Amino acid sequence: MTYGQVLPEGWLRPAVPAPLDGSEVFRGAEAGSVLDFWRYAMPDLRTNTTRGLLAEFLVHRAVGATTRNAEWESFDVLAPDGLRIEVKTSAYLQAWGQRELSRIQFSRLRGRVWTPAGGTAEEPSYNADVYVFALHTARSHADYDPLDVAQWAFYASSRAGVERGGRASAGLAAVQRLCGEPVGFPGLAGLISRCRPDAS
Repeated sequence: MTYGQVLPEGWLRPAVPAPLDGSEVFRGAEAGSVLDFWRYAMPDLRTNTTRGLLAEFLVHRAVGATTRNAEWESFDVLAPDGLRIEVKTSAYLQAWGQRELSRIQFSRLRGRVWTPAGGTAEEPSYNADVYVFALHTARSHADYDPLDVAQWAFYASSRAGVERGGRASAGLAAVQRLCGEPVGFPGLAGLISRCRPDAS
């Protein structure tokens, strides 16, 4: 996570947490281990919240990021070279019963920046250098395998491309027009690199 923000003198500054491996146990009660908590909190990688985190994790791995952003940052992944990446996720199938496949929609392309010292910005803005649209492509629960990275299709655009549209959200057709053909996970790093603002 990012803990190095400049804060006014005298403010409470969180310590950088030590990485956990899951074997740590909660003290003061027989409450189990950190691994037990992870199993409780994320038992299903198909839920909307966890699927979004999984997509962020895949982008994080693709670009070789070394730290995870703080939860309140205005973008999702910080590449080692400083490239700011926003990850938007959608899927045809949900973790609940459906009459039909979900309509693909990528929401919250703009957001109000928040900082500890400045609070929330008055106006929403586009806050990343590159936008990745991660689509989970499974269309039947029999085929849905959350551990199969090949079931993801990744689209990407520069901030300028997203900003030109002026949208707060975009459906699949709009993303395809903006980004062109998707790539799988092996091609994700190259796609992001081609969308960076200084790419020629």
